[in-house]
Amino acid sequence: MSIFQTRKRMRVSLGVVAVSAGLLLAACGSSDDSGSDSGDSKDAGDTNIGIVIKGLDNPFFQHMEDGINAEQKESGADIEIQAAASITDTSGQADKLTNLANQEFDCYLVNPISGTNLIQGIAQIAAKGTPIVNIDNPVEAKAADAAGAEIATYIGTDNVAAGKMVADQLAKLDSDGGDVATVGGIAGDVTSAQRIDGFKEGLADSFEVVQEVAANWDRQEAQTQAETILQANPDLAAFFVANDDMAMGVARAVAAADKKGKTLVVSVDGIDGVASGDIDAAVAQYPFVVGKMGLQACEAAALGEELPEKVDTPIALITPDNAKEAQDAFPEPPNEYDNPFADLLGR
Repeated sequence: MSIFQTRKRMRVSLGVVAVSAGLLLAACGSSDDSGSDSGDSKDAGDTNIGIVIKGLDNPFFQHMEDGINAEQKESGADIEIQAAASITDTSGQADKLTNLANQEFDCYLVNPISGTNLIQGIAQIAAKGTPIVNIDNPVEAKAADAAGAEIATYIGTDNVAAGKMVADQLAKLDSDGGDVATVGGIAGDVTSAQRIDGFKEGLADSFEVVQEVAANWDRQEAQTQAETILQANPDLAAFFVANDDMAMGVARAVAAADKKGKTLVVSVDGIDGVASGDIDAAVAQYPFVVGKMGLQACEAAALGEELPEKVDTPIALITPDNAKEAQDAFPEPPNEYDNPFADLLGR
């Protein structure tokens, strides 16, 4: 897939309507001259937000950017988005945040590749006292403390809960149990580790994890790893895969080994894969919502609102029975969800 580098400056011009003092007073309908100047109040459209996200070579982060842009169109906020060259471009992403940190923004929205790769820029921002909103992948708490940074809020998937939900569904699909292998993303990645930990915590006693590998979020690498695992474990009951792109690679390996229906493939994300029958079940995340909420949170922080410390974005169990409904609703979830940031903005 092509690698995208995004440097986007979005400006929304606000029309200025001149009104006479008499008309203004009439519109206010007020005889109270107590002195409060409402003309100085700001709203989300007056905010200026600097944003750094992961690489747009992955559809997940393309949908996240779409959510950010959808909120920008609604609010009229002034935003600048910088995207890493790829989802492994840690140093390039750090340089982009450092560049934005040297500019003046009312809030910064960060989606780090790792828990620490953006710390230098975060420290610069913290020194200015500008709020920082963290989405999708958490900034490591110890590193943030060392940098003197207080993250205004974290917004993202409860990855442990997602892993547990997949494990619960696997038990329903295969009541006999058996050996299981897990395929994670980048070794040491917090998000991947949380999904696998949740899966193992929720796994029924009839299953046993016999092998764990990392496939760097790459479809071909996941396929190769799965082929090797199947050769060593021909009676494998299931694979748990930490994202949909890798799950499709694993599904290819299962099909090539003529084990479709015998070795199940379950994952985090993969609505289309479940609908096509390649993946047996998945728990869907909604990166569009993560992006939208992230910008809303930054707008609210820039306006001086106090944010909740952490907000879990919606997840949904996807099976062949509801995959079409989930496809139709995407990029939003099929069901309603709470959004505290919309409430703070009076939406």
